[in-house]
Amino acid sequence: MFFRLGRLFRTVGREIIVLWYACRNPATPLPLKIGALLLGLYVISPIDMVPDWLAFLGWADDVTLLALGIPALLRLVPVHALQQAHVAADRLMSRVSPLRSRGRQQ
Repeated sequence: MFFRLGRLFRTVGREIIVLWYACRNPATPLPLKIGALLLGLYVISPIDMVPDWLAFLGWADDVTLLALGIPALLRLVPVHALQQAHVAADRLMSRVSPLRSRGRQQ
C-alpha cells in the first residue's frame, strides 16, 4: 500500500512541475491559470471540505483533488505549451535526480 502511495506522490509531483511550467507559458489560457491557482490555494488552505486534523481523511481530499484536478487541467493546455512544459520538467527532474542519488550514497 505504501509503495502505491509513494508512486502516486512521485507522479503527482512531476505533474505539478509540468503544470507549473505550462502556467508560465504565455500560450496557456488565463482561465486555466486561474484554475491551477485555485487548486493550489485549496490544497494549502486551512479551510477544507474535510478538516486536515482528521488523521487520514483530512489529507485524502487534498490528494484526491490533486490526482484528479491536475490531469484535468493539463488536458486543457495547448499542445505546444504542454510539450514545452514536459521538456522543462524533464530538464529540472534530470538535474534533481543526480542530487538525490548522491544524497542516498553518503
